This record gives sequence, C-alpha cells and structure tokens, in this order.
Amino acid sequence: MTRDEQIAVFLARNDYAPSDAEPLAQDAGFRRYLRITGDRPAVLMDAPPPEDVRPFLRIAAHLRRIGLSVPAIFAADETRGLILEEDFGDDLLSLLLDRGDAPDALLDAAVDALVIMQRAPPPDGLPAWDASAMTSTVLGTLFDWWWPARFGMPAPIAARDDVAAALAAMLEPVANGPRCFVHRDYFAGNLLRLPNHRIGVIDFQGAAIGHPAYDLVSLLQDARRDIPPACRRRALERYLTARPELDSTTFLAAFTACAAQRHLRVACQWVRLALRDGRPQYLAHGPRTWCLLADALSEPAAEPLAIALNRWIPVAERGNPAGLSEARI
Repeated sequence: MTRDEQIAVFLARNDYAPSDAEPLAQDAGFRRYLRITGDRPAVLMDAPPPEDVRPFLRIAAHLRRIGLSVPAIFAADETRGLILEEDFGDDLLSLLLDRGDAPDALLDAAVDALVIMQRAPPPDGLPAWDASAMTSTVLGTLFDWWWPARFGMPAPIAARDDVAAALAAMLEPVANGPRCFVHRDYFAGNLLRLPNHRIGVIDFQGAAIGHPAYDLVSLLQDARRDIPPACRRRALERYLTARPELDSTTFLAAFTACAAQRHLRVACQWVRLALRDGRPQYLAHGPRTWCLLADALSEPAAEPLAIALNRWIPVAERGNPAGLSEARI
C-alpha cells in the first residue's frame, strides 16, 4: 500500500474525506502536515517511519495536563505515523512578528507560557539535552557537513578535539545549572496566537531535559527572523522577573553559552539540510545565524569557543559555503 493509500484509509476510517486534505506545511525534519477542510476541520500529521509519533502523543498529554494549549488529538495510528489533531489556525507568531504585529505582547505571552512549561515537573522518560548532547550535535553539523562543504576536505582531528574541549568549557554553566522540560525548538514558528491571549504550542516531539536558558534563546534569538533588540531585552527581563529563584548572573552566562551553541549548530545545520535533504531554501537564514553567533561569541561567557573557532576558522570564512544555492523562502 502506498503512503497516499495509507493516508486515505486512515482518513476514511475516521470519517474524513481524503479529497478535503490540502498541504499545510513541512518542517525541517521529514514530517508534513495536511489541513482537512470541511465541517470538521483538523490537521493531519504525516510522520512516516522511522519517525516516531509516540513522543508527540505522550508530551501533548503532559503539556495539556499542566494547563498549556496544545492541539487536541482526534485519532492516531502510531504504527504508520499518522495523527489527526486540532487545527489551531494560521496565527503563527512567526507570521505576526514578521508583519510587526505587537511584538512585545506576543513575546510576553510566549515567555509566560514558557515559565509554566518549565516550572511543572517534567514527564518521565525524556532524553537529556545536557552539555554532552549539545556538544555532540555541534560537532556533527560543523565538522561532518559545514567544514567539508566550505573547505573541500575533512576537518583535522585536532580541530574537532579543540572545539569539543571549548564547548565543554563554555557549557559548564549549563552542566551545573538547573534542569527542566525543554521544548528544544521553542521559536515563533512553533507558537500560535489563540483567543484570550493564549499561546498554542506545537512541534514539541523533540522535548528533553535541559537548562531553562535554552528555550529562551530559541525564542528571543530566532535564526529565521530579526527580533528588535529592545523587544528581546524586555522579554528577557520579564522572564527573569517571573523566575526570581534563578540567579541572574549564572543564568545569563548559561544563556550566552546556549546561544553560541545553538547558533553554531544551526548555521551548519542549514548546510546539512541543503546537501543531505535537498532543501537549499534554508540557506537563506545562514547570514542571520552567523551574525547571531558572532554576537554570542563577543560575550565573555563564550570566550572558550571564540578562541577555538578563531584558531581554526577565520572570521572571513564563516558563512554559507560558496557554490550552494540560496533559494529564497
């Protein structure tokens, strides 16, 4: 049975007409989404194996339990990776921010939802998004994808070892800091404005246990769009006011470390998406991501990584590898 036939059977079994399914979105992974129109609107998540939808279902139940707004699940076929879920509409924060629609209010609501998410005891069984995992993902995208695309040869082992040691040193505030539920991609494209000033949260299947600064970096230093510095500062202050139990000095050091780690990983991930997955359109975000990395590296808390990168990758070499297409999104 083809994938389209599997989808048609699943929809019919749940009293939806396959003809009412329209493409909605595809994320940076291999999932895609179809909007089901008609009298009973819904969204179909199509996540074919080896994608695993069980974490999504388990985490959705947890987030709903602690009072956050996540899509209701109408039906699921865990074996085939198909889920029918509530349609939250089109008011993605990414679209609203891009058109300048009350950024302070939108970020306020997103910060408030994040605080709720982090304060609740996390569900069992989540993987660790700790300093070790954060280091290994950077080494993978940087040295397995970006370096050979940029320089046309494998990276020296000494470069990998040096950057690994620098990441470990920089991420010490993360390793020794508080732990909580981490969405891992808590940015405007995965948040929606709902009625009554609520924030809808989606795409949380990659959640883990990590440092609370990580999701705040994802929100305020978005690799896909420019957020005015004044808005970022205001949202950061709101977060710290809501979390008086956190030591602001050590939290800000961890925030800088998470920013440097995330921006280096993501800048190189755009290259992997282009080369491995045939999605060169993501390279359009490369210049912004490298600029965000430069800002993070200028902070004292990121000095170990800044020194290592200066040793192996001159500033002039940092950017999308020459020759890769940068189709606009």
